[in-house]
This record gives sequence, C-alpha cells and structure tokens, in this order.
Amino acid sequence: MTRHLGRRQWIAAVAAGLASFGVSAANAPPELRTLLPGATLSGSSRFRYWGFAVYDASLWVEPGFMARDYDRHGFALQLQYLRDFSNADITRRSIAEMSRQSNPTPERQQQWQQWLSAAFPDVRDGDRITGVHRPGVGALFLTNGRQTGMVPDTDFARRFFGIWLDADTSEPALRQALLSQPAGA
Repeated sequence: MTRHLGRRQWIAAVAAGLASFGVSAANAPPELRTLLPGATLSGSSRFRYWGFAVYDASLWVEPGFMARDYDRHGFALQLQYLRDFSNADITRRSIAEMSRQSNPTPERQQQWQQWLSAAFPDVRDGDRITGVHRPGVGALFLTNGRQTGMVPDTDFARRFFGIWLDADTSEPALRQALLSQPAGA
C-alpha cells in the first residue's frame, strides 16, 4: 500500500532531508565565518505577530550544540527584519520576554535596558541584527555585520537568547523551527 503525503508533510520531509545535510559555515553570513567558523545552520523561520511578518530568524550553532544547555554553547541568532522598528520598541519587547523567565528586580531591568539600548539601533526593513552567544562571557551584537554592542553578563545572555531557545518560550513553534536539527531538540 502506497502512502501519499499531503503538501505540508511533503514540505516538512524535504526540509528535514535538506537539514540533515547541514548548511556549513561557508554559507554563513560573512561576520559569522570569523566568529563561529565551524557553525552550521540549525534552522530558520519567519516570525509573524498578529499575521504581520516581523522578521526571518536563523540559528547557527557550533558542533555539539544541545538546546537544553544552550547557554553552554557558542551560537548565533540572526534576525532579518521585515518592517521598521525603533530601538525603544525592540528594547521594550526584549525586556518583557526576558522578564517572563524570571522576576527581575527593577534595577536589573534598568541594567538590561541600558545594554539593549546601546546594542540595538532603530531598524529598517532589510536590516539584520545578529546576537552571538559567547559561553562564559556574554553576548556580542552586530547590526548589518558591524559590531554594535557587547554585554559581558552570562545571566543576561542566557535570558536574552532564552526568548527564542528556552523550553518555556512564548513562541514554541519558532523555537522548534530554529532547532530543526535532531541534536538541537
């Protein structure tokens, strides 16, 4: 008996097959080839909010990456924006999502706001922000390939990248798409 796949199942099967080959660092954005030379593309997806396309997200991971211990591994999360957003909007949303993971003090939230405000510019449609996780160090931020911020705080980095990678993320489908490699689950 032959089983016919539906359109969605077929697309998922093709995507899984392509993902199993891994996209190498040679295909990574130029800034990542230097910062994470052995990284491969784990997964990517388009994030929509209330039906509006917000950004395309891609996760580049070093060999051995495990999602349950994401804060112990080097990786890069790249967001290519599909709309314009102010620095204040990005900062406010990031802090709200980070605060879901814990109950930070007002002083801690103020520190996060200072770091995020310094790291992120206003973005326009087509701009890309890349966050690079540096285990034991913190986070490095690049906008359109140029460094715009460095946060030397491992708790901040864990909570910031947890917006997308924590098991309790507010966007589990996006997390699953970013972690499409079996080793990343």
